[in-house]
Amino acid sequence: MSLTKVDIIDSIYEKIGIPKQECVRIVESVFEIIKDDLESGNDVMISGFGKWTVKTKKKRKGRNPQTGKELMIDARKVVTFRPSQVLKGTVND
Repeated sequence: MSLTKVDIIDSIYEKIGIPKQECVRIVESVFEIIKDDLESGNDVMISGFGKWTVKTKKKRKGRNPQTGKELMIDARKVVTFRPSQVLKGTVND
């Protein structure tokens, strides 16, 4: 089962006890800040959790797996995530 934005909001509500509308505003604001920084090309690092970076992929040759036909894949930006050693350790315990 995936953790959703609603699950995060509910967890904050249960742990801190602030009104749900305030929890929604907080979560939305955090995601907006992260999104804005990534859109600007900045890295986002949260200590003990991990780091998001924006990488640029060059234009390259590709192949349609259904038809086998070759095509060009346009240059694009992708977001990558690298977990911290703390998060890796927590997951692997």
